[in-house]
Amino acid sequence: MSSEEKVRINVFGSSHSDEIGVCIEGIRFGEKIDAEELQNFVNRRKPFGDFSTARRESDVLIFESGIENGVTTGGEIIIKMKNENARPKDYSELRYCPRPSHADYPAFMKYGEGYDASSGGKFSARMTAPMGAAGGVALQILRRKGISVGGYVQAIGGISGASYRNTTVDEQAVLTAGQSSFPLLDGRYEAAMMREIEGAKSSGDSVGGVIECCVFGVPAGSGEPLRGSIESEISRNVFAIPAVKGIEFGNGFALSAMRGSGANDEYYFDGNGRVKTSTNHNGGVLGGLATGMPITFRVAFKPAASISKEQKTVNLKTGEDTYITVKGRHDSCFVPRAVPVVESMAALAIINYV
Repeated sequence: MSSEEKVRINVFGSSHSDEIGVCIEGIRFGEKIDAEELQNFVNRRKPFGDFSTARRESDVLIFESGIENGVTTGGEIIIKMKNENARPKDYSELRYCPRPSHADYPAFMKYGEGYDASSGGKFSARMTAPMGAAGGVALQILRRKGISVGGYVQAIGGISGASYRNTTVDEQAVLTAGQSSFPLLDGRYEAAMMREIEGAKSSGDSVGGVIECCVFGVPAGSGEPLRGSIESEISRNVFAIPAVKGIEFGNGFALSAMRGSGANDEYYFDGNGRVKTSTNHNGGVLGGLATGMPITFRVAFKPAASISKEQKTVNLKTGEDTYITVKGRHDSCFVPRAVPVVESMAALAIINYV
């Protein structure tokens, strides 16, 4: 594999531990990191609106090592944040009663009695905060190389909004969309999507959605074939995000219904003598290598598994079937908050190729 993961991350802590954080290895000496910009980026995944979890964490970044006076030292970068609003007692009743569609049951089978069931422990969406911090570091470095990454919500439940598949992909429009608390390419869809979320919330349920992400400026030829492909590395990173159940690049599965004459992206020289393609059905990657066109992909998120409706489960201690009602603080829809996390995972894949 090409990238050989020159830049590696290790996320530590758990949802209700005293602190969580990330260790980043492989960032060379002398890279400027703007702490305020990084904090603002991490803040993008904070809860907002009454459909988000009531758990509120400040997520103030604590730089333990690897960055001095705003410049990387070449050593391990360790960034931490405190869990100031943890309430592990909310989950005491769940130790032997796994929540449907959570990692509780397989994690119990793997780790046994020592498994931390508090809001999913290491499997919790809370762990995307340090993942975002690592991605924010990568994004700042990539920007100086002329590479930008932007994401937005494309669908919530059954409501679809603007997509790179039916809209001309404009870099500035994509990057601007991400600055909104509810990032959309076309804000006219927000009201309908909010109604979808509110409908789920009012019935004690949840709803998922789709995030699209675009990477601009990756030089043609970047990447590796086979298992080192850009698609492989982005996918591997994206599937580290809790609740991700699918990814497709460019037109993805829709290409299977097309003929080659329609699916092929034809080449031409632009006015500056640069090679481009008239379409980008393949998402800017061929043979695992970048074509120089925007790298585009879609990520499917399942609905949040913690819902207040009564559900069937089992009691692993008594060996009986039972019912469960999940308490605690949970999102009716976490898709808008996940946009910067998807951007982070893409950046941490791409930084290994450029």
